[in-house]
Amino acid sequence: MRIRALMLGDRINAAGLEIGPLVSSTPVAFRVHAGLAVIFRYGVVVLIGQLPSEEKVLIDTLKPRVIGELSPYEEEMAQAQLCNDEASEAIQPGGPICIAKFSDDRLLLIADALAKSTALARDERRVAAVFDVIEPFARELAQRGRTPRRRKGILQLIGNALLVQQRVAGRVAVAEKPDVLWEKPALDRLYSRLEDEYELKERLDTLERKLTAVSETANALTDIIDTQRSLRLEVAVVVLIVIEVVIGCVQIFTGTH
Repeated sequence: MRIRALMLGDRINAAGLEIGPLVSSTPVAFRVHAGLAVIFRYGVVVLIGQLPSEEKVLIDTLKPRVIGELSPYEEEMAQAQLCNDEASEAIQPGGPICIAKFSDDRLLLIADALAKSTALARDERRVAAVFDVIEPFARELAQRGRTPRRRKGILQLIGNALLVQQRVAGRVAVAEKPDVLWEKPALDRLYSRLEDEYELKERLDTLERKLTAVSETANALTDIIDTQRSLRLEVAVVVLIVIEVVIGCVQIFTGTH
């Protein structure tokens, strides 16, 4: 069974959407044709068992509900196949996901892991882009002892880091387990294998460390720039006072005061 995860944008509004019989409300999942369409509020849709032509129709249907549409879409693919029994459920490195049966619960777990992996890939790319911008700033400070004057650019870096942090902690909630496990705790082993396969926890930890580094670096650069501006302002005030004193002295000596 072919499984395709697409990150269409920052959010998908699934309120009032009806594209087939409802299978799950959290996340919103519909039975469409021979498979499922699972929609996550943080902008990812997972299409399970759909033909390419069917996928295109579903994506076109969701487009008007996408907020902050991406171009191009972030995408991940997976294959699921049947194995002998639950004890044989495993994930071969780079291979298909072997599950005992194509039940809705199991497919929802796979969709959850794949959606989180896709969202993480997008956030990892954004943080890497922020690092690419910060690096020249840090190099100039190390080599020349100078700081960039573009305070606005540094504030934008902090804003980008905060946006990614908000997505990871709030919307995506990578560390949280899917709701289906509350009803089917026996599937916890399968989900743990999925977490290991897509390295969700490790990637989340790495992303959080990078976000902390970005925030600390940007804050340090901003503090240095603010200190330099304050120093320049103080020098300007002192110069104005000196000029005023000199003018007063000249007026006194020339008898024009």
